[in-house]
Amino acid sequence: MNPVITIVGRPNVGKSTLFNRLTRSRDALVADFSGLTRDRHYGKGRIGERAFICVDTGGFEPVAKTGIVAEMAKQTKQAVAESDIVIFLVDGRLGMAPQDRVIADFLRKTGRPVILAVNKTEGMQAGVVTADFHELGLGEPFPISSAHGDGVRGLIDDALDSLGIAEPDEEELANDPNRPMKIAVVGRPNVGKSTLINKLIGEERVIAFDMPGTTRDAIEVPFERNGKPYILVDTAGLRRRGKVFEAIEKFSVVKTLQAIADCNVVILMLDAQQDISEQDAHIAGFIVEAGRALVVAVNKWDGIDAYVKERARLEIAQKLRFLDFANVHPISAKKGTGLKELFKDVDSAYAAAMAKLPTPRLTRILQEAIEHQQPKRVGMGRPKLRYAHQGGMNPPIVVIHGTSLSGVTDSYKRYLEGRFRDVFKLRGTPLRIQMNTAKNPYVDADKGKKGKKR
Repeated sequence: MNPVITIVGRPNVGKSTLFNRLTRSRDALVADFSGLTRDRHYGKGRIGERAFICVDTGGFEPVAKTGIVAEMAKQTKQAVAESDIVIFLVDGRLGMAPQDRVIADFLRKTGRPVILAVNKTEGMQAGVVTADFHELGLGEPFPISSAHGDGVRGLIDDALDSLGIAEPDEEELANDPNRPMKIAVVGRPNVGKSTLINKLIGEERVIAFDMPGTTRDAIEVPFERNGKPYILVDTAGLRRRGKVFEAIEKFSVVKTLQAIADCNVVILMLDAQQDISEQDAHIAGFIVEAGRALVVAVNKWDGIDAYVKERARLEIAQKLRFLDFANVHPISAKKGTGLKELFKDVDSAYAAAMAKLPTPRLTRILQEAIEHQQPKRVGMGRPKLRYAHQGGMNPPIVVIHGTSLSGVTDSYKRYLEGRFRDVFKLRGTPLRIQMNTAKNPYVDADKGKKGKKR
């Protein structure tokens, strides 16, 4: 499971700047709740091959008793409780403030690992700017610059190293016959996620209640089906961000993101009796960004007439068209209909995500695709795609080598993706196409000749 790194500090020390640098962009995995300084943001960060969940909190005043400041402190305390490690950010230019001592005392009492980071140290001597902060008693202060990126890589490397986190070998895990497949069931509140899990395992293992928000945490439930071990993960329903009010529910969102990142296959549940919403598309975006194999289950299919069924099919095809790689199954979690076909596709989606793609066959498919349709010209030339090999799995990554590949259009990449999918039967998993342009050996030589002429 990806670790949670929470950034804590008093107002205006650069927490959000550090968060934005770690997450690189406010993409689908970042939820911007209203009130940037009051609420928190969460996002997916990555340093090298190691991924983590990053949480940005509002300005922290632990002793606040009433008002919005107290609510901000309550959320930050909950964030610290849910985190694996805390980055305590202070302002190196303003120096240590009395509030920093109060926050340090609070963090010591929580027992959570803490790394003290001194921000805004660009252009200053590290020993001088960090000197005052030694008295906080939180170990060696780490000088960084959130705005310029100085020291940020080393800070996160130290944080992850202190947790002893190693990146799993996906190929080794896939070849382990005793490792159960982990399946996360996600969707909006009250679509029937807990009901589906209870029906699959044959008992009331998780609370299923006709009220949105019943499930607050990600619950893992081991079970066997046809002699094969699985782990089902029941997650909290992800609401539209304007509807998420309670602090505990907002951290249910973090747990759901962790469950998606940690699973092998995601079952995205939709409600056939409701329209496909923008939030359904957001959840689907989380899954695609994480690169997880996917099966779509349209629940409560038994309770609608033929007209509504046809409208639901059209809505899914239009609003979730970026999920065209995934199979869609109408089911009834309550009655148990359609579950056999659903799990058949869960198994095939996982097999596709972990498929091995031989280099000779990939290159042959690439050359056949080029013969059928060449990429568009760029200026006077045309991109030359020479060979391809597999660059990773879960999701499968196809790396294509050649020259002038920056000119390959997105539509041509989708064309190649379709060819690879058809041949290798990669149904149910995202597929990444990466272009690796060879360096022109004559560029430096030409520059040298021009220099000599001068």
